[in-house]
Amino acid sequence: MNAFDISARSSCHNIALATTPFRHLSSSYHLMTLKLQHHVSIGERRSIRVVRITASLWPNTDSTVSQPSPAESNGALEIDSPYSFLKCDGSKTVHAAERLGRGIVTDAITTPVVNTSVYFFKKTADLIDWKEKRQFSYEYGRYGNPTTAVLEEKMSALEGAESTLFLASGMCTSSVMFLALVPAGGHIVTTTDCYRRTRIFIANMLPKMGITVSLFFTETPTNPFQRCVDIKLVSELCHRKGALVCIDGTFSTPINQKALSLGADLVVNSATKYIAGHHDVLAGCISGSEKLISQVRSFHFILGGTLSPNSAYLVIRGMKTLHLRVQHQNSTAMKMAQLLETHPKVTRVYYPGLPSHPEYALAKRQMTGFGGVVCFDIDGDIMRTIKFVDSLKIPYIAPSFGGVESVVNQPAIMSYWDLPRKEREKYRIYDNTVRFCFGVEGYEDLKDDVLQALDAI
Repeated sequence: MNAFDISARSSCHNIALATTPFRHLSSSYHLMTLKLQHHVSIGERRSIRVVRITASLWPNTDSTVSQPSPAESNGALEIDSPYSFLKCDGSKTVHAAERLGRGIVTDAITTPVVNTSVYFFKKTADLIDWKEKRQFSYEYGRYGNPTTAVLEEKMSALEGAESTLFLASGMCTSSVMFLALVPAGGHIVTTTDCYRRTRIFIANMLPKMGITVSLFFTETPTNPFQRCVDIKLVSELCHRKGALVCIDGTFSTPINQKALSLGADLVVNSATKYIAGHHDVLAGCISGSEKLISQVRSFHFILGGTLSPNSAYLVIRGMKTLHLRVQHQNSTAMKMAQLLETHPKVTRVYYPGLPSHPEYALAKRQMTGFGGVVCFDIDGDIMRTIKFVDSLKIPYIAPSFGGVESVVNQPAIMSYWDLPRKEREKYRIYDNTVRFCFGVEGYEDLKDDVLQALDAI
């Protein structure tokens, strides 16, 4: 059964965050039902299958890890800045934190790459002033860099966030976030249809460390089947229970979805994908209130995972065309999803922009575009699906998505080949499923390529 199976008999009272019934559990995780009730017809009520992680002890007693109030910590704020007058995402990706706010480094239009691991003080008095917070300065590369600071401010402008932290990868970002924001005795609630490596970290790694979390974490849309979670409703319910809400917006990007404005406390992105957009850099980021991001930043300073200034520059460069690329990928994916849904050799298409998608109405409500990834099932077995993939001429057979080049893969092989078939099928990862991640090539060329590959089987 799909991890997002629909149930009409839901209520908003059992959000699976209470700790009392689970105090005796240690280092285990349980599938629970997060029961959400929409104020719509019974036929539209949905519940989301979730994973609860429980563990017995969390040895960190540092007061900086205390759980902030979600109601006070939402990162979607009206921020007064030199670029506050910009209304369009495209203008923000090009100019925020640079022409309209960057410190004077040179007169160059592009942000310089500051390649240094340390920064000096002209005299000891300056060092003391910095230590006592009377003046700002950089000191050591792990704690900050002018190039990365521009990138972080640019992302904050795009997300509508008070603060953003960039790290060395998306997984590094999620991992540090979990470690930084976990109080003793809480729980993690997460959807089962999500990036497999994140699920492994939550289900296998955190319990071994004795970590339990009061946090709802989900992708939306999810990977790979693009199920959508009602961010506004989940945020309202979680905040009633004192839990934080973190949305992984990698599939949507802030161009298509503003999670913070919908009520989430935090939003993470694997900037490796759409944000950088050129398949040439690893990066991740988390955005939200300064209060929450400062907690994550403190753990980051200890754990490392610093984004290099060269990588930061590549992400800045990529962001300046983000709105153009995403709009093109949205358009291509929508037309391809519609084409595939009517093809006799395709049995099912997973794309939130299609009326056949189970959360189509929700996706239309909280998204302005539906992304460049389309998943679909070939009418046939694994060998017939392999033949289709191998017959394609344009896309690379590769992981990841969101870049300028199209990539394609079979999740059963690319991400789940190490699991037995029965284990894969628990997550509805079947042998005949294809994940096609459209780049910025011309639609007509991609359409012709897909059709000739389907003809080949």
